[in-house]
Amino acid sequence: MKKNDRKKQEHPDGNPELENAVHKILTSIGENPNRQGLVLTPYRVAKMLKEVTSGYNQSPEKLINAANFDVNYNEMVVVTHIDFYSLCEHHLLPFFGVAHVGYIPNGKVVGLSKIPRIVDMFARRLQVQENMTQQIAYVLMDQLKPEGVGVVIEGYHMCMMMRGVRKEKAKMITSTLLGSFHDDSKTRAEFLELIRSERDAR
Repeated sequence: MKKNDRKKQEHPDGNPELENAVHKILTSIGENPNRQGLVLTPYRVAKMLKEVTSGYNQSPEKLINAANFDVNYNEMVVVTHIDFYSLCEHHLLPFFGVAHVGYIPNGKVVGLSKIPRIVDMFARRLQVQENMTQQIAYVLMDQLKPEGVGVVIEGYHMCMMMRGVRKEKAKMITSTLLGSFHDDSKTRAEFLELIRSERDAR
């Protein structure tokens, strides 16, 4: 691309460093970054990466403290089928699925919308599913000080579906159980049964 043409493609919300990297990748795989369909691709990819990794700019403390309420309630709270989309840190390919999150309050609850936001915050980073599951659970345990927390994530990984072993129906399930969810078999069974019944109802 000529210098003058390159100038025309600059955008006020662009990221020149990322755009140059994408331009080099396109060239390296044998493409022509100057052809019509690809001229704006470096800008689009840079913008996309900023969006799907926006979790790095979020704080769990700020998310939770804004909607942390004192309540006299000590029964299980469960939010199921929270959709998420993330990028595998090994191949930068998407993985996606649903998260199920439960906790037993110990004098405090968090606003309902904050749990999906916490899931999104960690999903919108370069991730492996195992770490993401633990991060969600430990943040809730640390910020709410509940009796216990349970997180189960079901994920489909494009790095296994479209490359490598190419097993498109394989699903990965991870769990982190803390406090009473780990120590009390009845609490654990109740949580897992709620997830199963919700899944069967869909």
